[in-house]
Amino acid sequence: MQINAPKLSIQIKTMRCLLFLTSAVLFTTMSCNNGTTTKKEAYQWPQGVKAPLAETKPYQRILHGDTAIDNYFWLNGYFKKTADSTAVVDYLKAENAYLDTMMSGTKAFQQSLFEEMKGRIKEKDESVPVFKNGYFYYTRNEEGKQYYKYCRKKGTLDAAEEILLDVDAMAVGHDYFSASGFSISPDNKLLSYCIDTVSRRQYTLYVKNLETGVLLPDLITGISGGGATWANDNKTFFYTANNPVTLLSEKIKRHVLGSSATADATVYEEKDHSNYIGVGKTKSNKYIYIVSSATLSAEWRLIDADKPAEAFKVFQPRIKDVLYGVDHWGDQFLVVTNQNAQNFKLMSTPEDKTAAENWKEVIPHRADVLLEDVSVFKDYWVITERKNGLLQIRIQNKTNNEEHYLDFGEPAYNAYVGNNPEFNTTTLRYGYTSLTTPNSTYDYDLKAKEKKLLKQQEVVGGYTAADYVTERLYASAKDGAKVPVSLVYKKGFNKDGNAPLLLYAYGSYGASMDASFSSSRLSLLNRGFVFAIAHIRGGQEMGRQWYEDGKMQKKKNTFTDFIDCADYLIAQKFTSKEHLYAQGGSAGGLLMGAIVNMRPELWNGVIAQVPFVDVINTMLDESIPLTTNEFDEWGNPKIKEHYEYMKTYSPYDNVAKKGYPNMLVTTGLHDSQVQYFEPAKWVAKLRVYKTNNNLLLLHTNMEAGHGGASGRFDYLKDVAREYAFMLALEGITQ
Repeated sequence: MQINAPKLSIQIKTMRCLLFLTSAVLFTTMSCNNGTTTKKEAYQWPQGVKAPLAETKPYQRILHGDTAIDNYFWLNGYFKKTADSTAVVDYLKAENAYLDTMMSGTKAFQQSLFEEMKGRIKEKDESVPVFKNGYFYYTRNEEGKQYYKYCRKKGTLDAAEEILLDVDAMAVGHDYFSASGFSISPDNKLLSYCIDTVSRRQYTLYVKNLETGVLLPDLITGISGGGATWANDNKTFFYTANNPVTLLSEKIKRHVLGSSATADATVYEEKDHSNYIGVGKTKSNKYIYIVSSATLSAEWRLIDADKPAEAFKVFQPRIKDVLYGVDHWGDQFLVVTNQNAQNFKLMSTPEDKTAAENWKEVIPHRADVLLEDVSVFKDYWVITERKNGLLQIRIQNKTNNEEHYLDFGEPAYNAYVGNNPEFNTTTLRYGYTSLTTPNSTYDYDLKAKEKKLLKQQEVVGGYTAADYVTERLYASAKDGAKVPVSLVYKKGFNKDGNAPLLLYAYGSYGASMDASFSSSRLSLLNRGFVFAIAHIRGGQEMGRQWYEDGKMQKKKNTFTDFIDCADYLIAQKFTSKEHLYAQGGSAGGLLMGAIVNMRPELWNGVIAQVPFVDVINTMLDESIPLTTNEFDEWGNPKIKEHYEYMKTYSPYDNVAKKGYPNMLVTTGLHDSQVQYFEPAKWVAKLRVYKTNNNLLLLHTNMEAGHGGASGRFDYLKDVAREYAFMLALEGITQ
């Protein structure tokens, strides 16, 4: 377990969008042979096609003396299982049919893009093995297969392979399939795992006897995907049970093998619906913990892993506006906390004196450095910090108190501590990538200070990093803040304002969007696109204050930062309004909704993926998953001050008579994080209010949820559609 207090609220949460981030930042597209844009004749979109118009059924919302009419409130009928359910599905299908018609001329192009993107992926592949408790664990992919095999080898990589789960076989017959929460019992004989076949984050837990290959009768439904945490007796485990309606993580339960799940004891129940809860084990394997965390505060409980029947004891009762995270090391606990330390500090305390008054400072608070994580080993601490928007990995030798930092040497990158389950080792597994460096896995000898590259993502067809240029720039926000912007483009790029540029951002929950590589993004760059990430407020790139200045009553900084970055890139002649595109997903889709209301003329095209756009109505409905957990992120509209501020930016509430840019909006019918009806309502309202003939398209995945398709290749069909949309707007159709 890594101590991760600064990111604790998003580590435990499955908030609006975290599952969506990776695919958004590592946006995948195809490859092209030449390095310049060939501007062709404008693509001819079908003319005279009538767009669907959703029926209007006025619904009146009165709050704080303010009356609002919502004509499309009925579109939540499928979620609420009302009499409108069938009509809702019919409308979504009509929108899908309209999109198919409008993009019919790109069908061959989309298929070509899909094949090219798939062709860049090494189909027969294997993860770097991770050693834990006598076994090497890894996954491997077979050619043509959508999923993977979960495997292990005992003692040495030359040992015989044991296939623990054949997920390829398990997924047959399912439109969506997710396997997660793999957990091996301490004696290595049992495997627990979780399955979701709907994409709504409601998992079923199974236990497999690895000696016989037989599934045990211990089957548990309605749990989180985090899976089981085993006690040291190899027969007891703990898991997180969800509310079936709100999907809130409400209870931690204890299960003993051979007993009925209906008899499982509830060892902790969270009464505060603004908190997420989870259960895990310290890296030393000595303690099992329960953590309850909201955006602003946390509380941990512990038991001895050898004594699973004991009652959990509170480590430190929750304190208003104080986050903390815990791990065990030697005869003490280490605590990362923001108590009187906005950017967090590291504390220690004896095992038998865990209350805050006993905590002693180990690494002090620093105004210019955000302390993100601490990973403990027997003789070393590995500390993840963030300075000037960039991650740093700091190594401390606890036997002689020497320390040093790893050197990465690029202007924008992403470095991270990998999977390091072994406690008594001198080897650190870490990952590294940048906008020009493929994802790389290293082992670092903590004692000899030497690194070894174990694997670098293979770009099928070849790739030369020197052909591309990455930059780190700083745009001035309207209030003078300097907003980092990471860019990548093909060498030889002509900065004359005529190039297409895709600007991406997220800007919520303190989630930092670090620069990462995407092999298939090369096709954008090769066609003359610039790809840029705006590290706007609401993220945590520049420290905890960067997050604080982009949430609650300061949320509009997120939107104006993004617009200011766009204006800066235009002023620097990277692009122009005629060639500027914006993209964001989930909470980043809220960003897309806000910027098209605020500056609709600034963008030629916008891709809003599973966008959180109906802020007030969603945050008023506590039956919707995630709502109560996020009052500290967005506010509670039942509070007049919060309502009035939300109403100034909520995209759905601010749709007006104006000329909107070309827009492609996506959603999933089974999305549990941003319900399908938010983008559906938004598009329905935009259809009535938009004053120009620019494209407005909605695509609903009728089988999937927030993260889209589950297979290794199927999601590329969505990417192909999105990129065909942008490229066609640029007149590029091959």
